[in-house]
Amino acid sequence: MTENRHISGRFREAFMKFLLWRERHIKEKNFVLILAFFVGIFSGCAAIVLKFLIHWISTVLTSHINLESGNYLYILLPSVGVILTALYVRYVVRDNISHGVTRVLYAISQNKSRLKRHNIYTSLLASSVTIGFGGSVGAEGPIVFTGAAIGSNLGQSFRLSPRILMILVGCGAAAGIAGIFKAPIAGVLFTLEVLMLDLTTVSVMPLLIASITSTTLAYVYTGYEFEFFFAQTEDFYISRIPYVIGLGLVCGFVSLYFTRAMNMMENFFRRFRNPWVKTAIGCAMLSLLVFIFPPLYGEGYGAIVGLLAGDTSSIVNGSIFYADRNSFWFLALFIGLIIATKAFATSTTNGAGGVGGTFAPSLFVGCMTGFLFAFVFNNFGFAAISTKNFALIGMAGVMSAVMHAPLMAIFLTVELTGSYELFLPLLIVSTIAYGTIKFFEPYSIYTMRLAKRGELLTHHKDKAVLTLLKVNNVIETDFLPVYPEMTLKEMVDVIAISKRNLFPVINERKELVGIVLLDDIRNIMFRPELYRRMRVSTFMSMPPARIEVGDSMDAVMKLFDDTGAWNLPVVEKGVYVGFVSKSKIFNSYRRVLRHYCED
Repeated sequence: MTENRHISGRFREAFMKFLLWRERHIKEKNFVLILAFFVGIFSGCAAIVLKFLIHWISTVLTSHINLESGNYLYILLPSVGVILTALYVRYVVRDNISHGVTRVLYAISQNKSRLKRHNIYTSLLASSVTIGFGGSVGAEGPIVFTGAAIGSNLGQSFRLSPRILMILVGCGAAAGIAGIFKAPIAGVLFTLEVLMLDLTTVSVMPLLIASITSTTLAYVYTGYEFEFFFAQTEDFYISRIPYVIGLGLVCGFVSLYFTRAMNMMENFFRRFRNPWVKTAIGCAMLSLLVFIFPPLYGEGYGAIVGLLAGDTSSIVNGSIFYADRNSFWFLALFIGLIIATKAFATSTTNGAGGVGGTFAPSLFVGCMTGFLFAFVFNNFGFAAISTKNFALIGMAGVMSAVMHAPLMAIFLTVELTGSYELFLPLLIVSTIAYGTIKFFEPYSIYTMRLAKRGELLTHHKDKAVLTLLKVNNVIETDFLPVYPEMTLKEMVDVIAISKRNLFPVINERKELVGIVLLDDIRNIMFRPELYRRMRVSTFMSMPPARIEVGDSMDAVMKLFDDTGAWNLPVVEKGVYVGFVSKSKIFNSYRRVLRHYCED
């Protein structure tokens, strides 16, 4: 034991010497590039491990399933996976690791980009079990969480500032997306559009290095094939643009439905206090949905590959409705119901205790939506539309709207499939779908939870800096308090030793009951005949507003704007704490702006 402590102490001493050497010889901007390279390696390895585990578990469990009839294993497997995950999270992890992307956003906005060390591996293991056993979620949210945790903890170990930690968190997230999809551009755009990091000369190079490194590892391990095989056998004609515009509108409204259904189910599960009741209800719903609609099993990538290859009948493989696979009306209804129920399958998986993201579900819903759109038009003879092309275009449309990230959706779809010839329709659909949902929902499925609580770091630099400021950090406590029963003479004595022209009035319980402004009593403070007759309670006034310690800085600034005040008191459950001034906020604002936004 003593020897181990000695070795540990020597290691810490050597590491501290390295930190001092690095500070003297390697500039911070260059050191970030080195760390971004290692973040890319570690995150790429994590993406490879996650994909391998999901594929291996799924193959072992489903390799003997009969595709030509219903399979009752679909009732059992998803529930087993969710229960195992729930047990692991509740009794081993003992921390909430769901909603990975939202938690990364929260860490950037409110926790100085610091993520816990266990986040490096816990969400990876939990999501492997959840998805491998058939949970109807995606692996991309967990790999973003894992990559971000890798970047954050690597930066923390080298004692880097929150501004640099923010960049490394973005590098990890970008590398996670790039590694799991083999899509480096989409990885960078995800960080810029979804995590909302500003594109500066400091951030762009680390993001590119991390994404390229992770993608290179994925190519080395899995080969140069695209994630989804797509052979464009049917050309896209300009005359089809009106149908593309129509698909964009449809994708926008489908995305709106998907987002609101997810929120509705999340609120439904939040009502249950007992976690095992949530697990039981969620597992029952999930198993029933997967049994009736087998494409909801797991990520659903098998169904996507089938539709992109033009294999219409594959959508009912393993279903009790397999015999009806060639009926137009049945297929149209079946696919429509899959689109309608995917949001419920995804939300029940997470609500029951599973761990997964919404990347794959949005791609899945988009593919089904685009295919169904073309399938119906073709059957009724309106036009000869390629179901393969529109299935692919729909993927970008729904993802663009659900995540409020049109550029990422376009490039991710292209990098997943190699469909560069469809770049124009991808642009059109993504833009229209995004514009459609933006009219109804100002925030993405990831950011709306934080936005409702006022904890979101946004693209608007002024609001971003305000979210980084805390009321506790701008409170001034050098205001001398006075009491209601004090005489004017005692008040004048306090004024004589004060450096402020504002005085809080508090009672014996330290509660704020009013304020005294020097300007308001200037006409009486030099009249000795009033010194004994007048008390503070007679000339004090009420403050125009009060700030609670937990208020967001955005709300504080709104109070200043509404009242026109220059100083406002801060209270905690009525007890006086201090004052906040506009000048203090402006000084802190400029300091944080320089710190976080310098190139």
